[in-house]
Amino acid sequence: MGTATNQDIGEHQMRSPLAASRSALLALLSRDVTVLRKDLRLFLLRTVIQPFLLCFVFLFVFPKIGQSVGGSSTGAQTSFATVLVAGVVGISIMFQGVQSVALVMSQEFGFTREIEDRVQAPCPIWLVALEKVLSGAIQGMISAAIVLPIAALVHARGVEAAIHVHWLVMVSLVPLACLAMGSLGLVLGTSFEPRNIGLMFGFIILPITFLGGTYYEWSRLAPVKLGPWHWLQTLVLVNPLLYVNEGMRGAFTNEGHLPLIVIYPVLIGFCAVFLTLGLRNFRRRVLS
Repeated sequence: MGTATNQDIGEHQMRSPLAASRSALLALLSRDVTVLRKDLRLFLLRTVIQPFLLCFVFLFVFPKIGQSVGGSSTGAQTSFATVLVAGVVGISIMFQGVQSVALVMSQEFGFTREIEDRVQAPCPIWLVALEKVLSGAIQGMISAAIVLPIAALVHARGVEAAIHVHWLVMVSLVPLACLAMGSLGLVLGTSFEPRNIGLMFGFIILPITFLGGTYYEWSRLAPVKLGPWHWLQTLVLVNPLLYVNEGMRGAFTNEGHLPLIVIYPVLIGFCAVFLTLGLRNFRRRVLS
Protein backbone atom coordinates (compact mmCIF):
# COMPACT_ATOMS: atom_id res chain seq x y z
CA MET A 1 0.00 0.00 0.00
CA GLY A 2 1.43 3.38 -1.02
CA THR A 3 2.01 6.16 1.47
CA ALA A 4 0.73 9.72 1.02
CA THR A 5 3.31 12.30 0.04
CA ASN A 6 3.80 15.54 1.93
CA GLN A 7 2.20 17.38 -0.98
CA ASP A 8 -0.92 15.17 -0.83
CA ILE A 9 -1.19 15.68 2.93
CA GLY A 10 -0.75 19.44 2.52
CA GLU A 11 -3.42 19.63 -0.19
CA HIS A 12 -5.81 17.57 1.95
CA GLN A 13 -5.25 19.80 4.96
CA MET A 14 -5.76 22.90 2.81
CA ARG A 15 -8.95 21.59 1.23
CA SER A 16 -10.56 20.35 4.43
CA PRO A 17 -11.28 23.78 6.00
CA LEU A 18 -12.61 25.06 2.68
CA ALA A 19 -14.79 21.99 2.24
CA ALA A 20 -16.06 22.24 5.81
CA SER A 21 -16.87 25.92 5.40
CA ARG A 22 -18.65 25.30 2.11
CA SER A 23 -20.69 22.48 3.63
CA ALA A 24 -21.58 24.61 6.65
CA LEU A 25 -22.61 27.52 4.41
CA LEU A 26 -24.83 25.28 2.29
CA ALA A 27 -26.33 23.72 5.41
CA LEU A 28 -27.16 27.15 6.86
CA LEU A 29 -28.71 28.24 3.56
CA SER A 30 -30.67 24.99 3.39
CA ARG A 31 -31.99 25.62 6.89
CA ASP A 32 -33.15 29.13 5.95
CA VAL A 33 -34.82 27.80 2.80
CA THR A 34 -36.61 25.15 4.88
CA VAL A 35 -37.82 27.82 7.33
CA LEU A 36 -38.96 29.97 4.40
CA ARG A 37 -40.88 27.06 2.92
CA LYS A 38 -42.65 26.43 6.21
CA ASP A 39 -43.53 30.12 6.55
CA LEU A 40 -44.36 30.56 2.85
CA ARG A 41 -47.81 32.07 3.46
CA LEU A 42 -46.39 34.67 5.82
CA PHE A 43 -43.59 35.44 3.35
CA LEU A 44 -46.05 35.93 0.49
CA LEU A 45 -48.31 38.13 2.62
CA ARG A 46 -45.33 40.20 3.77
CA THR A 47 -44.12 40.53 0.19
CA VAL A 48 -47.39 41.36 -1.55
CA ILE A 49 -49.41 43.53 0.81
CA GLN A 50 -47.47 46.83 0.61
CA PRO A 51 -46.86 46.89 -3.18
CA PHE A 52 -50.45 45.84 -3.80
CA LEU A 53 -51.83 48.61 -1.61
CA LEU A 54 -49.58 51.24 -3.20
CA CYS A 55 -50.64 50.29 -6.72
CA PHE A 56 -54.28 49.82 -5.71
CA VAL A 57 -54.53 53.28 -4.14
CA PHE A 58 -52.43 55.28 -6.61
CA LEU A 59 -53.23 53.47 -9.87
CA PHE A 60 -56.78 52.19 -9.31
CA VAL A 61 -58.57 54.20 -6.63
CA PHE A 62 -57.18 57.65 -7.51
CA PRO A 63 -58.11 57.47 -11.24
CA LYS A 64 -61.55 56.12 -10.31
CA ILE A 65 -62.31 59.05 -8.00
CA GLY A 66 -60.78 61.60 -10.37
CA GLN A 67 -57.78 62.40 -8.21
CA SER A 68 -54.71 62.24 -10.41
CA VAL A 69 -51.09 61.72 -9.42
CA GLY A 70 -48.40 62.82 -11.83
CA GLY A 71 -50.79 64.77 -14.04
CA SER A 72 -54.39 64.82 -15.20
CA SER A 73 -53.81 63.45 -18.71
CA THR A 74 -53.85 59.74 -19.47
CA GLY A 75 -50.26 59.93 -20.70
CA ALA A 76 -49.07 61.50 -17.46
CA GLN A 77 -50.89 58.89 -15.38
CA THR A 78 -49.40 56.09 -17.47
CA SER A 79 -45.94 57.57 -16.98
CA PHE A 80 -46.51 57.73 -13.21
CA ALA A 81 -47.75 54.12 -13.24
CA THR A 82 -44.57 53.04 -15.01
CA VAL A 83 -42.40 54.92 -12.51
CA LEU A 84 -44.33 53.51 -9.55
CA VAL A 85 -44.15 49.89 -10.73
CA ALA A 86 -40.36 50.02 -10.83
CA GLY A 87 -40.37 51.79 -7.47
CA VAL A 88 -42.46 49.16 -5.70
CA VAL A 89 -40.14 46.45 -6.99
CA GLY A 90 -37.25 48.41 -5.49
CA ILE A 91 -38.85 48.90 -2.08
CA SER A 92 -39.89 45.23 -2.03
CA ILE A 93 -36.25 44.28 -2.42
CA MET A 94 -35.28 46.71 0.34
CA PHE A 95 -37.95 45.53 2.78
CA GLN A 96 -37.04 41.89 2.21
CA GLY A 97 -33.39 42.68 2.89
CA VAL A 98 -34.26 44.48 6.10
CA GLN A 99 -36.94 42.10 7.35
CA SER A 100 -35.24 38.83 6.46
CA VAL A 101 -31.86 39.89 7.84
CA ALA A 102 -32.24 42.71 10.38
CA LEU A 103 -35.39 41.46 12.11
CA VAL A 104 -34.17 37.87 12.23
CA MET A 105 -30.81 39.07 13.51
CA SER A 106 -32.49 41.05 16.29
CA GLN A 107 -34.32 37.91 17.39
CA GLU A 108 -31.19 35.79 17.37
CA PHE A 109 -29.24 38.40 19.33
CA GLY A 110 -32.09 38.70 21.81
CA PHE A 111 -32.55 37.16 25.23
CA THR A 112 -32.35 33.56 23.97
CA ARG A 113 -29.06 34.20 22.10
CA GLU A 114 -30.00 31.81 19.30
CA ILE A 115 -27.07 33.18 17.32
CA GLU A 116 -24.74 31.06 19.44
CA ASP A 117 -26.16 27.94 17.80
CA ARG A 118 -25.33 29.34 14.34
CA VAL A 119 -21.74 30.31 15.10
CA GLN A 120 -20.98 26.78 16.31
CA ALA A 121 -21.01 25.68 12.68
CA PRO A 122 -17.56 24.55 11.42
CA CYS A 123 -16.88 27.79 9.56
CA PRO A 124 -15.56 31.27 10.32
CA ILE A 125 -17.86 33.69 12.15
CA TRP A 126 -17.92 36.04 9.17
CA LEU A 127 -19.27 33.25 6.97
CA VAL A 128 -22.34 32.90 9.22
CA ALA A 129 -23.06 36.60 8.72
CA LEU A 130 -22.47 36.32 4.98
CA GLU A 131 -24.98 33.48 4.83
CA LYS A 132 -27.59 35.78 6.35
CA VAL A 133 -26.92 38.32 3.59
CA LEU A 134 -27.14 35.66 0.87
CA SER A 135 -30.39 34.34 2.35
CA GLY A 136 -31.82 37.87 2.38
CA ALA A 137 -30.68 38.43 -1.21
CA ILE A 138 -32.38 35.22 -2.36
CA GLN A 139 -35.61 36.28 -0.67
CA GLY A 140 -35.27 39.71 -2.29
CA MET A 141 -35.04 38.16 -5.76
CA ILE A 142 -38.08 35.99 -5.07
CA SER A 143 -39.92 39.09 -3.88
CA ALA A 144 -39.04 41.02 -7.05
CA ALA A 145 -40.30 38.14 -9.22
CA ILE A 146 -43.61 38.11 -7.32
CA VAL A 147 -44.16 41.86 -7.10
CA LEU A 148 -43.43 42.89 -10.70
CA PRO A 149 -46.41 41.16 -12.37
CA ILE A 150 -48.76 42.16 -9.54
CA ALA A 151 -47.70 45.81 -9.73
CA ALA A 152 -48.01 45.79 -13.51
CA LEU A 153 -51.56 44.42 -13.44
CA VAL A 154 -53.19 46.41 -10.60
CA HIS A 155 -54.44 49.59 -12.26
CA ALA A 156 -57.58 51.27 -13.53
CA ARG A 157 -58.59 51.01 -17.18
CA GLY A 158 -56.53 53.33 -19.32
CA VAL A 159 -53.75 53.65 -16.72
CA GLU A 160 -51.28 50.97 -17.70
CA ALA A 161 -47.60 50.72 -16.82
CA ALA A 162 -45.34 50.52 -19.86
CA ILE A 163 -43.11 47.57 -18.95
CA HIS A 164 -40.08 46.92 -21.16
CA VAL A 165 -37.74 44.31 -19.71
CA HIS A 166 -34.06 44.85 -20.46
CA TRP A 167 -32.83 41.35 -19.74
CA LEU A 168 -29.10 41.97 -19.41
CA VAL A 169 -29.68 44.80 -16.95
CA MET A 170 -32.27 42.77 -15.05
CA VAL A 171 -30.17 39.62 -14.55
CA SER A 172 -27.16 41.64 -13.42
CA LEU A 173 -28.72 44.51 -11.48
CA VAL A 174 -31.47 42.76 -9.53
CA PRO A 175 -29.08 40.34 -7.74
CA LEU A 176 -26.69 43.23 -7.04
CA ALA A 177 -29.51 45.31 -5.57
CA CYS A 178 -30.63 42.35 -3.44
CA LEU A 179 -27.09 41.87 -2.11
CA ALA A 180 -26.84 45.58 -1.28
CA MET A 181 -30.14 45.57 0.62
CA GLY A 182 -29.27 42.32 2.39
CA SER A 183 -25.99 43.92 3.46
CA LEU A 184 -27.93 46.95 4.70
CA GLY A 185 -30.09 44.58 6.73
CA LEU A 186 -26.93 43.12 8.28
CA VAL A 187 -25.73 46.59 9.31
CA LEU A 188 -29.09 47.53 10.81
CA GLY A 189 -29.58 44.19 12.51
CA THR A 190 -26.20 44.39 14.23
CA SER A 191 -26.42 48.10 15.05
CA PHE A 192 -29.76 48.21 16.89
CA GLU A 193 -30.43 46.46 20.15
CA PRO A 194 -33.40 44.05 19.96
CA ARG A 195 -35.48 46.26 22.27
CA ASN A 196 -34.87 49.28 20.00
CA ILE A 197 -35.47 47.60 16.65
CA GLY A 198 -38.75 49.54 16.24
CA LEU A 199 -36.79 52.80 16.13
CA MET A 200 -35.04 51.54 13.01
CA PHE A 201 -38.24 51.87 10.97
CA GLY A 202 -39.08 55.36 12.15
CA PHE A 203 -35.63 56.92 11.92
CA ILE A 204 -34.07 55.04 9.00
CA ILE A 205 -36.50 52.96 6.91
CA LEU A 206 -39.19 55.64 6.48
CA PRO A 207 -36.78 58.40 5.34
CA ILE A 208 -35.04 55.95 3.02
CA THR A 209 -38.39 54.92 1.51
CA PHE A 210 -39.85 58.39 0.92
CA LEU A 211 -36.57 59.92 -0.30
CA GLY A 212 -35.48 56.91 -2.32
CA GLY A 213 -37.20 57.71 -5.60
CA THR A 214 -40.02 55.21 -5.17
CA TYR A 215 -42.68 57.61 -6.49
CA TYR A 216 -40.56 59.77 -8.79
CA GLU A 217 -37.39 59.80 -10.85
CA TRP A 218 -34.30 61.49 -9.43
CA SER A 219 -34.36 64.04 -12.26
CA ARG A 220 -37.84 65.25 -11.13
CA LEU A 221 -36.29 66.71 -7.96
CA ALA A 222 -34.48 69.42 -9.94
CA PRO A 223 -37.04 72.19 -9.15
CA VAL A 224 -36.39 71.77 -5.42
CA LYS A 225 -33.42 74.06 -4.92
CA LEU A 226 -31.93 76.79 -2.79
CA GLY A 227 -30.65 79.46 -5.13
CA PRO A 228 -28.64 77.64 -7.78
CA TRP A 229 -28.13 74.58 -5.54
CA HIS A 230 -30.37 71.57 -6.21
CA TRP A 231 -30.09 70.61 -2.57
CA LEU A 232 -32.58 67.72 -2.47
CA GLN A 233 -31.12 66.07 -5.55
CA THR A 234 -27.72 66.28 -3.88
CA LEU A 235 -28.79 64.99 -0.46
CA VAL A 236 -30.68 61.93 -1.72
CA LEU A 237 -27.55 60.69 -3.50
CA VAL A 238 -26.47 59.15 -0.17
CA ASN A 239 -29.64 57.00 -0.16
CA PRO A 240 -28.93 53.44 -1.38
CA LEU A 241 -32.59 52.86 -2.25
CA LEU A 242 -32.39 55.66 -4.84
CA TYR A 243 -29.91 53.65 -6.91
CA VAL A 244 -31.98 50.49 -6.52
CA ASN A 245 -35.15 52.22 -7.76
CA GLU A 246 -33.35 54.02 -10.58
CA GLY A 247 -31.81 50.69 -11.54
CA MET A 248 -35.21 48.98 -11.56
CA ARG A 249 -36.43 51.66 -13.99
CA GLY A 250 -33.44 50.86 -16.18
CA ALA A 251 -34.22 47.15 -15.96
CA PHE A 252 -38.01 47.17 -16.45
CA THR A 253 -38.97 50.42 -18.20
CA ASN A 254 -37.89 52.97 -20.79
CA GLU A 255 -38.36 55.84 -18.34
CA GLY A 256 -35.49 58.20 -17.58
CA HIS A 257 -33.08 57.11 -14.86
CA LEU A 258 -29.58 57.66 -13.57
CA PRO A 259 -26.92 56.34 -15.96
CA LEU A 260 -26.19 52.65 -15.41
CA ILE A 261 -22.50 53.49 -15.42
CA VAL A 262 -23.21 55.33 -12.17
CA ILE A 263 -25.68 52.86 -10.65
CA TYR A 264 -23.51 49.73 -10.88
CA PRO A 265 -20.34 51.04 -9.18
CA VAL A 266 -22.33 52.90 -6.50
CA LEU A 267 -24.30 49.76 -5.58
CA ILE A 268 -21.06 47.75 -5.51
CA GLY A 269 -19.60 50.42 -3.23
CA PHE A 270 -22.63 50.24 -0.92
CA CYS A 271 -22.26 46.44 -0.82
CA ALA A 272 -18.62 46.73 0.19
CA VAL A 273 -19.27 49.38 2.86
CA PHE A 274 -22.33 47.66 4.33
CA LEU A 275 -20.63 44.25 4.38
CA THR A 276 -17.52 45.66 6.04
CA LEU A 277 -19.54 47.43 8.75
CA GLY A 278 -21.98 44.55 9.15
CA LEU A 279 -19.31 41.86 9.48
CA ARG A 280 -17.40 43.96 12.01
CA ASN A 281 -20.54 44.59 14.06
CA PHE A 282 -21.58 40.95 13.82
CA ARG A 283 -18.24 39.69 15.12
CA ARG A 284 -18.30 42.21 17.97
CA ARG A 285 -21.86 41.25 18.97
CA VAL A 286 -21.12 37.52 18.84
CA LEU A 287 -17.95 37.79 20.94
CA SER A 288 -19.39 40.23 23.46
